[in-house]
Amino acid sequence: MNWRELAACHGEDPELFFPIGDGDAAARQTERARAVCRRCPVARACRSWAVRNGEVEGIWGGTTASERRALRRRLLRQAPEE
Repeated sequence: MNWRELAACHGEDPELFFPIGDGDAAARQTERARAVCRRCPVARACRSWAVRNGEVEGIWGGTTASERRALRRRLLRQAPEE
């Protein structure tokens, strides 16, 4: 079974996970999305997928786009040079 089928957000309105703007309404929406992620059994797989694939929009695995960029930069710095 695919991790997406096990996700707590499966069946939720997808718009919840794509807040628009930086104001109070967007912050409240982000927190509601993160609340779903906190109870998700596959949040780690979701977050890893989003980081690996450079997902630039929305809440994935409880992280915002800027948090995922920071995670990706950290991973790239830790990667051994070839």
